[in-house]
Amino acid sequence: MAKTIDQQIADAEARLARLREKSRKKETRHKIIVGALVLTEAAKDAKIAGWLLKQIDTKVTRDVDKTDIAPVVDDLRKVAASQNHQAASVEAAHE
Repeated sequence: MAKTIDQQIADAEARLARLREKSRKKETRHKIIVGALVLTEAAKDAKIAGWLLKQIDTKVTRDVDKTDIAPVVDDLRKVAASQNHQAASVEAAHE
């Protein structure tokens, strides 16, 4: 028995919903991969850590998000501070 037009529409809508979900999952995976890369590099480079801290400070506005990433922010501050300390030590050594 052939499907009615309404059944065909329902099937197409279900397929579209599955494709949208697949697309969202793929986009989330991209964000996770790029975010992990940025955090890894920021953990090694004070300039990147400083840049990321500025971005977080200006773009993360919800309190719940700030609370969730507080441990990451603390780690980034340590990296940025260690570079500032090293720069001050180098300047003092050259004086």
